[in-house]
Amino acid sequence: MRRRSAKRLSIVSGLNRREVLGFIGGTAAVSLMGCVRGQAVSSESTNSANSSAGSATLPNCVVKPEQTEGPYFVDEKLNRSDIRSDPSDGSVKAGVPLQLVFQVSQVSRDTCTPLSDAVVDIWHCDAEGIYSDVNERRFNTVGKKFLRGYQVTDADGTAQFVTIYPGWYPGRAVHIHFKIRTNSASQSAREFTSQLYFDDAVTDQIYRQSPYSAERQRTPNNQDGIFQNGGNQLMLQLTQAAEGYVGRFSIGLE
Repeated sequence: MRRRSAKRLSIVSGLNRREVLGFIGGTAAVSLMGCVRGQAVSSESTNSANSSAGSATLPNCVVKPEQTEGPYFVDEKLNRSDIRSDPSDGSVKAGVPLQLVFQVSQVSRDTCTPLSDAVVDIWHCDAEGIYSDVNERRFNTVGKKFLRGYQVTDADGTAQFVTIYPGWYPGRAVHIHFKIRTNSASQSAREFTSQLYFDDAVTDQIYRQSPYSAERQRTPNNQDGIFQNGGNQLMLQLTQAAEGYVGRFSIGLE
């Protein structure tokens, strides 16, 4: 069952640092920015600049576009960090391990500070391109809940998941859906929904392994119409781990 937020996050694009400050200071709308902290989290980066005397330095932030929720969001309310298993039978989805780390921050006039108690939902298909708890022409998985879950950000604004590298299905590039929601007594409920994408070269390497199939011709990023609407700003940069990969993504809410 889908739930719509009372307020959607406004997106600011093409602004330089001075314009960003002016926008944040002059409007009550909600803006969304990705905060780059220490490590690059997208293929784009911005240069930091010093503010006027007596002001703090604006962190390196880049705009992150909102993208469609898609037809497969189910508000399962599964509070768990390891989303690979199906609670109905304990089975675990096979695939290359992926540790996903979200760093959620609150954007103020000059800084990005960690935002605690934000709910981060993720959901994606398995290695064969199948979603759980969905009845559609390709599959019926109603009652299954694999590869879905949420975490609440801690005092450092961090939410972590253990999952697998997603598969794909016709017409879509490899992606993970995510939704961030806040709902405190002091403010109205807000949500931001978008998708994370992967480097095609990495995907090609992974899809040579079981249980992924390299036989089917998949959809690359540049042939995905949804990716073309800002997907290059939503690339998940990966680092190899002892088993699989680690992906980090930083994002800020005002």
